[in-house]
Amino acid sequence: MLVSFLRVDGDKVVDGNGTPVILRGAGLGGWMNMENFITGYPGHEREHRAAMLEVLGQEKYDFFFDKFLEYFFTEADAKFYASLNLNCIRLPFSYRHFEDDMNPRVLKTSGFKHLDRVVDICAKHKIYTILDMHALPGGQNPDWHCDSSTNYAAFWDHKDFQDRTVWLWEELARHYKDNPWIAGYNPINEPADAQHVRLPAFYERIEAAIRAIDPDHILWLDGNTFAAEWKGFDRVLPNCVYSLHDYSSMGFPRGEPFEGTPEQLESIEQTFLRKCEFQRAKGAPIWNGEWGPVYEDPATNPDADAINKKRIALLGAQLNLYDKYAVPWSIWLYKDVGFQGMVYADPQSKYMKTIGEFVQRKKKLNVDAWGRTPNPELEAVVKPLVDWIDRNAPAATKQYPSTWNTERQIARAAIETFMARSFSDEFARLFEGMSFEDLDECAKSFAFENCVQRDGLNKTMSDHAKLRDGGH
Repeated sequence: MLVSFLRVDGDKVVDGNGTPVILRGAGLGGWMNMENFITGYPGHEREHRAAMLEVLGQEKYDFFFDKFLEYFFTEADAKFYASLNLNCIRLPFSYRHFEDDMNPRVLKTSGFKHLDRVVDICAKHKIYTILDMHALPGGQNPDWHCDSSTNYAAFWDHKDFQDRTVWLWEELARHYKDNPWIAGYNPINEPADAQHVRLPAFYERIEAAIRAIDPDHILWLDGNTFAAEWKGFDRVLPNCVYSLHDYSSMGFPRGEPFEGTPEQLESIEQTFLRKCEFQRAKGAPIWNGEWGPVYEDPATNPDADAINKKRIALLGAQLNLYDKYAVPWSIWLYKDVGFQGMVYADPQSKYMKTIGEFVQRKKKLNVDAWGRTPNPELEAVVKPLVDWIDRNAPAATKQYPSTWNTERQIARAAIETFMARSFSDEFARLFEGMSFEDLDECAKSFAFENCVQRDGLNKTMSDHAKLRDGGH
């Protein structure tokens, strides 16, 4: 099958014949950019890998992580994905696969091994891919998923981090410029620029740098403040799609349960429209690059089925909204350990039996930010400090990011960074003494044939994979 490069035409993405193409699918989070809640470790990937290296030694460490990357997405995954009529998958990756901080601007070609493999597998099954740099040098936001081990987004204050990012995207563009099954490049995931003007300026710089090498691929550009704000943006760059992330608090444990009331439906629509004001005003294409609820485990929560039914109903309401506005989307996420994924590692697999008790303790302590659950003991400790700060340092409540209150700032700095780091060695020791065969079995727990499918989620997504009549 001959395929042409996708391109932007007005507020749409079209193929070489000018026919609109609406890309819908999921993100392969936790793979080439690992995240704590996706594969179970605490804290940040760099700490997790360092602890695993200490416990396993270099040879077993290299073996385990290579096998993990291999099994996490194979042809069986692509076949299943295509069977749902999903036509695009977002591929998050960390810059560390392609460059070492202690050896900057020296390309690690080993990083292409699994990225090329998955791009090619997807193309074989007529699935487009979007390459998403999820973690940048210095960290582009203050959260865990850019793997900076701190709540300081140093990327924005250090030109060398920015220069290295431009250099790496030039190398990636050089490598992938002739591949039309790549729908484009997502240069920065969820940027958080406190000044709001450095991000659009950097987009202009990186757009020109990439275009000098690769004039064809679309750039998929996230809004500021975790893809939710457009302050400082005043013009649309050529052949670019502008991305928002449309998570709803009703899809998370501490949010209001979704009941499908007129007020809730109005709220999710107005929130979406606020996040895409810039695109609609400028006549630019919209992409919902991340969204989706999390799910409860029936093994640990007796109300899981009822809760999950409401979360799936929320998912359906959002999908109806995206059909209404003919919006392409990429749900978060495809595969994990049972929290949010379309498929997840079987609880009876070797990996899950190895880490299961640790994951439950981590969840109880709210070590991870994603899907934090009510914890009266923790709240009794934190709330007085939050009240004290808000009372004595009111300016602190206005600190960036604008979407974070004082409680979120404290949780990030104290629990998810300082406290979480202390658990890294404990998690790694769960794998101590394992043979190569044991490590292979652990990694293979993520192979599609060893995973459980979340049927309600997958059916709902498949029902909306192709745009329904009535979109505008």
